[in-house]
Amino acid sequence: MDLSTVSAQEFQANWKPRFFTIFAGQALSLFGSSLVQFALVWYLTQQTGSATILATATLIAMLPQIVLGPFVGALVDRWNRRIVMMVADGAIALATLVLAGLFWLGLAQVWHIYAILFLRSLGGAFHWPAMQASTSLMVPKEQLARVAGMQQTLQGLVSIVAPPTGAVLISVLPTQGVLAIDVVTALLAILPLFFIAIPQPVRQQTADGQPQTSYWQDMREGLAYVARWPGLLAILIMATLINFLLTPTGSLMPLLVTKYFGLGALELGLTDSLWGIGMIVGGVALSTWGGFKRRIATSMMGIAGIGLGILLVGLAPAKWFWLALAGMSLTGLMQVMANGPLHAVLQAVVKPEMQGRVMSLIGSAATAMTPLSLAVAGPVSDLIGIRTWYIFAGAISLLMGLSGFFIPAVMNVENNHSGQESAASTPPGLATEPAD
Repeated sequence: MDLSTVSAQEFQANWKPRFFTIFAGQALSLFGSSLVQFALVWYLTQQTGSATILATATLIAMLPQIVLGPFVGALVDRWNRRIVMMVADGAIALATLVLAGLFWLGLAQVWHIYAILFLRSLGGAFHWPAMQASTSLMVPKEQLARVAGMQQTLQGLVSIVAPPTGAVLISVLPTQGVLAIDVVTALLAILPLFFIAIPQPVRQQTADGQPQTSYWQDMREGLAYVARWPGLLAILIMATLINFLLTPTGSLMPLLVTKYFGLGALELGLTDSLWGIGMIVGGVALSTWGGFKRRIATSMMGIAGIGLGILLVGLAPAKWFWLALAGMSLTGLMQVMANGPLHAVLQAVVKPEMQGRVMSLIGSAATAMTPLSLAVAGPVSDLIGIRTWYIFAGAISLLMGLSGFFIPAVMNVENNHSGQESAASTPPGLATEPAD
C-alpha cells in the first residue's frame, strides 16, 4: 500500500473519479451496517422479547460517540485520516466476523451482542469524523453542498431498502450469514483506500518534525475553537435542543399510529417509507440545486420545515392519517435541507486541521441528548398525551428555524470565525508539514 499523501489542490484537479470511488465503497459499508442493525434487533426481539434489552442495546451503541467523541476528534486530527478510516472499518469488520463465528458455533449470547455493538460504535466514532473531515479536502468548496445532498440521498435509500432486504435475508440465511455480508461490504469500503491517496491537513511541527502541541493541548484547542466562534456555538445549542425535542418522535410513532390513528403495522411502515422518500427527494433536489448562496439560510429553512412537518403529524385529526404521512414526507425532505448545507458550511469554513475535533464535538453533543430525551419524553407523553409532544416539538423547531434568520451570529456563521485564524496562526520558526 502506498501511504504517500497528495495535496488538496492536486486531488481536486480530478476529484470526481477518486472521491466517488471512495464514496461507493462507503455506501456499500453503510448498507451492510444497516443489515447488521436490522438482523441484531430482530434477533434480540425474537429471542428475548424484552424492551429493556432492546433499549440497553441502543444505549450501548451510542455510548462511544457520546463519551469518547471529544477525545476521538483530537486523535483524528493528529493521525493520518486515511489510515484511521481503514483501521476503523477493519476493526468493525473483525468485530462482526467474531460475532458471526459465535452465532455459527451456537455460542452467541446477549452480552456478546452488547460487546460487539460497542466495538462497532467505537469504530464508527473514529470513522465518521475522519471521513467528514477528509471530504472537505477532496471536494471543491463550491461542490460540498451537492455532495452533502448525495450523502443524504444515500441515507434515505438505505433507510428504505435495508429493512425489507434484511427481512428477506433473515428468512433465507442464518444470522451469521447476514453478518458475513457486512464483513464483505466493509472490506469493499477499505479496498479503494489502499490505492487512493487522501489529502491530509497541514499541522504545525517543530524543526525536528514533531507535533508542536500535545494531545491534551489539541483537545483543549478544539473546545476553545468552538466556544470562541459565536455562530457555531449558537448552531450547536440549537442542534442540541432540536435533537432533544425530535428524537422521541421516532420512538413514539408506533404508539401514535396504533393508539391515536387506530391503524396497524402497514401504516406504521408507510410513515418510515415516506420519510425515506422525502429524504431521497430532498437529497436529489439539494445535489442538483446546491441550496441558497448563503448556505446557512438553506439550513434554517430546513429546520423550520422539519418543525412544520412534525407539527402536521401532531395536529392531524384521527381520520386524517394522510396529513401525518404528508408531514413525515416533509420532515424527511427538510432534514436534508437542514443537515446537508450545515455540513457543507463546517467543511468549507472550519480549518482542515480542526475538523475532526469540531465534527466529533457536534456529533457527541447531539447524540448525548438521545438517552435524556427518551427518558423524559416517555413519562411526559403518558402524562399530557403523545400528540402534545409532537405539537410542542414541531412548534419549537419551527420557531427556532425562523428565528435563526434574525440572529446575526447564525446568519454570519461563515464570516464570524475570522478571529480563529489569528489565534491559531503559525508561530515563527516552525515548519508546517502534513499530519501523519
